[in-house]
Amino acid sequence: MQRVRHILALIRFSHTLFALPFALFGAVLAWHKKGAFAWIELAGILLCMVFARSAAMAFNRLADRRLDAANPRTASRHLPAGQLSVGAVRLFTLTCSVAFVAAAFLFYRADPPNPWPSYLAAPVLVFICAYSYTKRFTALAHFWLGASLLLAPLAAWIAILGLDDLHIPLTLGGAVLFWVAGFDIIYACQDADFDRRAKLHSVPATIGVGPALRVASGCHVVMLGLLAALYFLANPPLGIVYLAGISAVAALLIYEHAMVSPNDLTRVNQAFFHVNAVISIGLFLVALVEVWRAR
Repeated sequence: MQRVRHILALIRFSHTLFALPFALFGAVLAWHKKGAFAWIELAGILLCMVFARSAAMAFNRLADRRLDAANPRTASRHLPAGQLSVGAVRLFTLTCSVAFVAAAFLFYRADPPNPWPSYLAAPVLVFICAYSYTKRFTALAHFWLGASLLLAPLAAWIAILGLDDLHIPLTLGGAVLFWVAGFDIIYACQDADFDRRAKLHSVPATIGVGPALRVASGCHVVMLGLLAALYFLANPPLGIVYLAGISAVAALLIYEHAMVSPNDLTRVNQAFFHVNAVISIGLFLVALVEVWRAR
């Protein structure tokens, strides 16, 4: 049980809350458009999300274990601290990867059978795991991470409807991309000095913490713009509850940015974890309410 607790802490399992609600947001819109809900599709989405994120997160810890050991902020993580062995984490990563691909075949049991998840499972897994190496060569790593989470609502939509009307999940996914990139830039401000010394690439290490925070603000403005665009594109039409939800997200983002400054990064973790979990869960609940109203 202790090893299980260490594994769940290693992959920060609770942070599944960042991506999973957006996958379910996309799924709710897709089910409404399809006109039918299927438990097998919900099970497939949940299993794929959990296994894909777990595999990618464990892979990231393996790829970064030497960098984590050299960084005082991350030296106490499970691999550098010796709480878990490299072999155990490799086995966990492989197991989750195989389970993710296997879960994608559940959609063959949907009505009608959908082969797209099984076709796309391996490329998706490669893409999200490749993020772990991006900061070694580009400061745009934050946007690669955002694109990885963009796949959550897009993949859920494809799992239910195939390739029809992809502009809807792509708009939602674009909002997720800029949301994630923005808060990841804020989070990376803590390691700007270390990244420079280690010759790693990030927006804060490249242009400085102050300008990086402004870039993060710009990302979140784009996110709000894409959420507003979804209001006009979504089917069922989104209404006043959704608009109120966007307003609440804007207020939360303003609060998030007010919590950090170039001279005070002590509340980055609070901004990163608490505020963003409220945003993701809140928007999913808004989607549920709007679809219920439309029905």
